[in-house]
Amino acid sequence: MSKARYIMLGGFLGAGKTTTLIRLAEKLRDENNHKVGLITNDQAANLVDTNLVKAGNFAVEEIAGGCFCCRFSSLKDAADKLTETERPDVFLAEPVGSCTDLVATVSYPLRRMYGDSFTISPLSVLLDPRRAARIFGIEEGRNFSEKVKYVYLKQVEEAEALVINKIDSVPAEDIEKLSSYIKETYPEKKLFLMSSRTGEGFNEWADYAISAELGSQECMPIDYDIYADGEALLGWLNATLDVSSSESIDGNEFLKSLAAVFSKAFTSVEKEIAHLKMTLSPEDGSGEIASINQIGSELVPELGLSLLDPLKTGQLVVNIRAEADPEEINSILENALQEEFASVLKLEHVEYFRPGRPTPTHRYAGVAG
Repeated sequence: MSKARYIMLGGFLGAGKTTTLIRLAEKLRDENNHKVGLITNDQAANLVDTNLVKAGNFAVEEIAGGCFCCRFSSLKDAADKLTETERPDVFLAEPVGSCTDLVATVSYPLRRMYGDSFTISPLSVLLDPRRAARIFGIEEGRNFSEKVKYVYLKQVEEAEALVINKIDSVPAEDIEKLSSYIKETYPEKKLFLMSSRTGEGFNEWADYAISAELGSQECMPIDYDIYADGEALLGWLNATLDVSSSESIDGNEFLKSLAAVFSKAFTSVEKEIAHLKMTLSPEDGSGEIASINQIGSELVPELGLSLLDPLKTGQLVVNIRAEADPEEINSILENALQEEFASVLKLEHVEYFRPGRPTPTHRYAGVAG
């Protein structure tokens, strides 16, 4: 390849971006014989996403402390580091799930400034069908406040392609309702239906992402005050904990039990989980990892990767994003440690906060060729 391809996959917290990009990386490596570099992004360090990418034996750089739009130089630095060590044919980038306006602040500047080095793919945005149905008003249920929904809808608006993910997780008639709504409301968007977990419909979207090029449409209008307020309503918590038990425990069931405690706590205070992610890594040298994922306070958590054997010691990484005060999220974690898991878990590191106001390094407001 004369130029490396840059594929950025957007979508709200919990849409399945990490699972999708790992599957895409596997396809590029195994079927296309391409070298792949992944760039993960978050408001803070110690990401579940980065652990999952490393577990797949892919080269990865992590950008913390703000979204790609506000850390544009860090994005380029991460690509340069991967180029030095791996020389990737394709870069896969996962922005923060609460960020939007990525075409104007990342894709267009990258093409304008570094177009000799990168071919930029169109922005695809993943949708979790259960959350999308509630945001769009197709179904009732616990939902976000209006300013958080503003961020979600702006993500949808700027996408060239919308991808309904997790089609295996809801009835077919619900997918049909959601598809019909999107086709009627956003007729100009390309629409894909897939499950990145099972692979159903995946290749159709993947072939598009690998081969299509970013268009040159006018950037969407956006109110950065509302956007900033919407992001600031979300509380962030990242924690690393040591796991130590005198007896062997089933790590998969342990993750399910811990997720159930968190879910019950958020439901009791009527706060909505945007995304709960956890990984559990045994300290036995096996290199195995278990993961669990939950979207919404009332929905059942889903085990992703599983451990084959019990463990006595390991490391747990917890990422929680919820529409709640960060202090309240931390209190829920502390209560779980004191009341439910005091004998097994020891907190090593925790940080909790609200995202700061997004201030893009670059922004092309008009048409960028």
